[in-house]
Amino acid sequence: MATKSNKYQIALDNREVQPPSRNLAREKKRTILITGLLSILLFITILITMPLTILTWSGLFVYSSIVSLVIFLFILLIRYFGILFMAYFYTTKYTLQKKPGYYPFVSIIVPVYNEGKILYSSIESLLDIDYPNYEIIIVNDGSTDDTAAVGESLIGYHKGRLGLVKVSLINKPNGGKSKALNAGIQYSDAQFVLCMDGDSQLTPNTLKMAMRHFDDPSVGAVAGNVKVQNRGKILTDLQALEYLEGLNLARSAQGFLQMVNIIPGPIGVFRKVTLRDAGFYSSDTFAEDADVTLKILSKGWKIIYEPNAIAYTEAPASVYQLLKQRYRWTRGILQAIRKHKRYLYNPTVNFNNSFIMWSMFYEALIWPAMNIFVNLYFILVALLYGIHITLFLWWVGIAVLDLMSAVYCIAAEKEEFRLVPYAIVYRLVFILLIDVTKAMATIEEFLGVRMTWGKLERTGTSPSPANARPIPGIVGSK
Repeated sequence: MATKSNKYQIALDNREVQPPSRNLAREKKRTILITGLLSILLFITILITMPLTILTWSGLFVYSSIVSLVIFLFILLIRYFGILFMAYFYTTKYTLQKKPGYYPFVSIIVPVYNEGKILYSSIESLLDIDYPNYEIIIVNDGSTDDTAAVGESLIGYHKGRLGLVKVSLINKPNGGKSKALNAGIQYSDAQFVLCMDGDSQLTPNTLKMAMRHFDDPSVGAVAGNVKVQNRGKILTDLQALEYLEGLNLARSAQGFLQMVNIIPGPIGVFRKVTLRDAGFYSSDTFAEDADVTLKILSKGWKIIYEPNAIAYTEAPASVYQLLKQRYRWTRGILQAIRKHKRYLYNPTVNFNNSFIMWSMFYEALIWPAMNIFVNLYFILVALLYGIHITLFLWWVGIAVLDLMSAVYCIAAEKEEFRLVPYAIVYRLVFILLIDVTKAMATIEEFLGVRMTWGKLERTGTSPSPANARPIPGIVGSK
């Protein structure tokens, strides 16, 4: 039987670690100076070496193209097999290692902004979690739709899988996801918090599998496994493969090194003292998850990857929404790198952070530029100088690598085998499109072009994860 829910007005300390001040004019001058010096150096190199060249222009292009093909493929092989081997070692260790259960009280923080369409199903999945001791805190970040009304209808004690689960609601003015998470974290009385996205749906074993790692007092956070929920279309299926091959495979390799570089927004579990030590979430970047991860690592905490802590998320269903999302991700990661740039320059401060920063720098900046340039250059040379067969064989080699990687990822995670054929066009079409977006985002970030957060339009039609049950009724409230 439902009773009247009480409403309280509380004051939240939404303090954040103040970011270092930036001198934009000085940064732009430095960028122009460095670019100019590099251009002059390249021009001088060409002037000095050109007289020594005995090849014709066409011969030079063909020869350099073949050498470039081999070098690029060699770099690709090192990258692929390095990640694959480390991911395999981590999976093997994970499979053989047995960890005891650990069941402290946990607060699940659900920040929402205009998520009225899917909030009900998200809470439904949370009530089906196989864990004996947790609560749910919904933080409504100034929504303009019916999110507040849906949230208020959920306040109270609900019947969960193993007992009663308290659902609370915080209504606050709009301030962004970081401030919403901070509000929920500070409102919670628990020593552990699970931070997620409003559209995420967790599988029943997620919390139980993640929490067992915290029996090690040096572990400050656990990164979960994000999967695409709304599959069935070519674009969303490609994203489902990307999450498996491009994100979760890399995270497994990072888990082997205990150097996870991003705790994903849809599923991250933290000690509250770790977040307090790191200064909570900050709102000065568009990638608060990358930023808080780097802050946690800089304080000496370990971050573990748990492949069975699974969160399903709704992926963009249109090319426009996808490119907007990846544009924001790229600029946010670059902002996080800039914010923590001292680790790029000085590895003696924190070697783990320096290694992670350089890997993020490579993936966000260098690799997309290389991929775009190589594809355009080789296509041009193939059309002008007739090395079509060599180029075709190169592309076949890359497709075979992607197929191998896809088969491994799908077998390791027991995923849908029908995603494997997408690997044929995955890198040549989908990833190239993403890399072009990353390149544009990089240019605009360095030029200081203003941007807004943007929001993915939810359809609210995604099926719930397996084993989800209808949401139970309220049996009481505090």
